[in-house]
Amino acid sequence: MTITVYPARRIHTLNPSQPEARYLAVKDGRVLSVGPLEAIRAFGDIVVDDRFADKVLVPGFVEGHSHALEGAIWDYVYLGWFDKRDPDGKHWSGVRDAEAIQQRLRQRLVGHDPAKPLIAWGFDPIYFSGTRLDKRLLDAVSGEIPIVVMHASLHVMTVNSVALAQANIAAQEIDGIVRDAQGECIGELQEMPAMHLIFDRYDIDLFEQASQPRALRQYARAARREGITTIVDLLNPLSDEAIDAMVETTRVPGYQVRLVPALNALAWSPEAGNEQLRKAMARGHEKLHFGIVKIVTDGAIQNYTARLQWPGYLEEERQGVWNAPPQTFHDLVQYYHQAGLQLHIHTNGDEAVAIMLEALEEALALWPRPNHRHTLQHVQLIRQDQLLRARELGLCLNIFANHIYYWGDIHLSRTLGFDRCQRLEPAASAERLGIPFGIHCDAPVTPLSPLFTAHCAHARETATGQVLGTAESIGRRSALEAITLGAARTLHLDAYLGSLEPGKWADVAVLDEDPLDEHVPLKEIGVHGTLLGGVPTHD
Repeated sequence: MTITVYPARRIHTLNPSQPEARYLAVKDGRVLSVGPLEAIRAFGDIVVDDRFADKVLVPGFVEGHSHALEGAIWDYVYLGWFDKRDPDGKHWSGVRDAEAIQQRLRQRLVGHDPAKPLIAWGFDPIYFSGTRLDKRLLDAVSGEIPIVVMHASLHVMTVNSVALAQANIAAQEIDGIVRDAQGECIGELQEMPAMHLIFDRYDIDLFEQASQPRALRQYARAARREGITTIVDLLNPLSDEAIDAMVETTRVPGYQVRLVPALNALAWSPEAGNEQLRKAMARGHEKLHFGIVKIVTDGAIQNYTARLQWPGYLEEERQGVWNAPPQTFHDLVQYYHQAGLQLHIHTNGDEAVAIMLEALEEALALWPRPNHRHTLQHVQLIRQDQLLRARELGLCLNIFANHIYYWGDIHLSRTLGFDRCQRLEPAASAERLGIPFGIHCDAPVTPLSPLFTAHCAHARETATGQVLGTAESIGRRSALEAITLGAARTLHLDAYLGSLEPGKWADVAVLDEDPLDEHVPLKEIGVHGTLLGGVPTHD
């Protein structure tokens, strides 16, 4: 095979033994050499491709917590507060008041099949002070067609009276059905058990839709645009149909990312889930990596459904919602750990962190296992004592840095208050303690953009420009590592990707500017393109 050499203005390898270079040599899809051109010539004849000579090359970005739903959800009505770009690059403006919400929904009702619910997503209630999205507001849009609005966190939905009646919500005794003082359902359903009453009634399976070929291609297109070469789908049903679709779609040469799906543990009995995951693992290949199990414990802080320890929420007496009884989480940890699989566990609140640390500690005491790399996801409010315990247990962390920008102002004034906002997303503490960690965006909750995520972890700026917790800011190189090698470690893929060194896959993000240049804000750096296995990618 030909040796292709890519000169660049600068190459940041993330290999501490050789952190910078000017030339990258690729052979058979892998990094052959990174260094002086004279040294590379020792390997034989070379072909120089200088298309990136004025660019900066870094390891391809690794998005360690997002969802392929990003490729499917744009089929529905976007009702987010912030402007956003879809996988095709189209710009969608945010909606800022109840009237704008109703107007956008009415526009989509034109020509809509009355036998199907109108589905919307992205609504963020915490930005609508004084206005609560409830059934009455949606009834004003339609009293005949069911309307389902997924909130931005994907942990809450609001529906109209038609949907409430057709799903017989009023008769259900499930935690998460919000009622008024008279006991009447207001249309808000919190967390999975309550929301599944609607999903089941209308046969809505968003995550199954996200596993279909078109959605997977859209997901890859959106990822490539942001410099991502490896991306997870961190809550996949892993049905037979989903596995078939992922295997067939990712195997095509034109599929331009490596995909890492995670089994939704709450969708299966442990025995059946283990069996299904083993079947999937046998069908993996270089662009499709199975083996992760995802457990979703609590909800989201901005929806008041994350489980918080004392003193709880600033403006609410409730302390959050569990997606299953804590004993269920304990049993799942025991089973899948003993089975030798890797766990990725959603833990937004510090109470959720506490119960999962207990479960993991017990499992590891019963069945010691080196290098398990079980990963706590989000860990937005993890305390210092919990960080120490996580280190002692050999855990990894994946920190939701984007939350600082999108909800930091709200957390400061309404949900958490000053003190806890100083420790929000504690990346510097994780680094100081030597805990392997990555940072993430959780798309479609926030937009795919690892460079923006790195900016959030470094600058810690909210949407209004406030800076929260300067002691938890990490440097630019650390932020770059957290979206490359650090994220790869949490996926057990760091032997294959995350840095540019001989033997690893030649996955590269091509940037317009140097991310380590303090004069250029990380969030403003343009992504020129990517290489996957040493081959430049194209739309």
